[in-house]
Amino acid sequence: MSRRGVLAAGGSVGLGALLAACGGSSGSSDSGADGKASGSATPSGPFTFTDDRKKTVKADHIPGHLVAYIGSAAALHDYGVECTGVFGPTTLKDGSADPMAGDIDVSKVTVIGNTWGEFNIEKYAALSPGLLISHMYEAPTLWYVPDESSKKILALAPSVGINVAGVPITTPLQRYAELARALGADLTSGTNAAQKTRFEQSSAKLRAAAKAHPGITVMAASASTDSFYVSTPPSASDLSYYKSLGVDFIMPNNVKGGFFETLSWENADKYTADVIMLDSRTATLQPKDLTGKPTWGRLPAVKADQVVPWPSEPIFSYAKCADRIDALTKAITSAKKVS
Repeated sequence: MSRRGVLAAGGSVGLGALLAACGGSSGSSDSGADGKASGSATPSGPFTFTDDRKKTVKADHIPGHLVAYIGSAAALHDYGVECTGVFGPTTLKDGSADPMAGDIDVSKVTVIGNTWGEFNIEKYAALSPGLLISHMYEAPTLWYVPDESSKKILALAPSVGINVAGVPITTPLQRYAELARALGADLTSGTNAAQKTRFEQSSAKLRAAAKAHPGITVMAASASTDSFYVSTPPSASDLSYYKSLGVDFIMPNNVKGGFFETLSWENADKYTADVIMLDSRTATLQPKDLTGKPTWGRLPAVKADQVVPWPSEPIFSYAKCADRIDALTKAITSAKKVS
């Protein structure tokens, strides 16, 4: 499996686990969603946006019928821009929303792919897409757009890629805000302005908490059946930002591929920390799933019940990122020194 495939599979779990965990159900679109910015004037033109591949999309009018990776769509939703179609982990087996969907009403979007490698080109074409939007972890590849069919997909509509790896979270936050503005969102509205202010205030509180608790160490990790993955902060936009605010992260010393160190469960106690941020995405194993792993139980943070959920793919809106910062601030503030 490629590094891209490993990353997608729950931040490091095997592809089979992803398929089993995410299911294949999808919503349908009968709501008339057209990709317009809610609460704004009818989208007009002209439209221009240069993405992080340095590709510029220009049109006489703001495109409608937006189709986006679910994380991209969730971020745009928070700014008031709605997508018609989405792909990526959107719905669970019971049809309810995957956490990656954020506040999107998944019953009102067309899901053209719900798992890694799934992208229904016919369904996508039927939406008459005006713009395709996704993250990029390894430019110029668009996240969750299958390599084997990317040429066909990209031929159907212009596309925008936003880089989310190797930069602090403030960079993709700014880029998605700029994209939302280009798509008709009013970033000066009371709601959007308040979200950014809250993000800044939350960041200041995390900086203060890290300064007030200098001995507290944090480890960001992901768990699968066979392996335990310790993330390296420089490659993750959220972790690198938290580190810049003073959070003392464990730095794995044998990172391969740029994103994490892979440990067998026999060696999962190689690193210890006072707080563990555990990847909480649907396809990854959670604390209740790890009770049978002896090395997991021996980790000081686990013994002290200082394990907190970590959505390792942030939703890049100021509101959602402020939520995650607040959660980490609370964890650091309440943690005891145990490692």
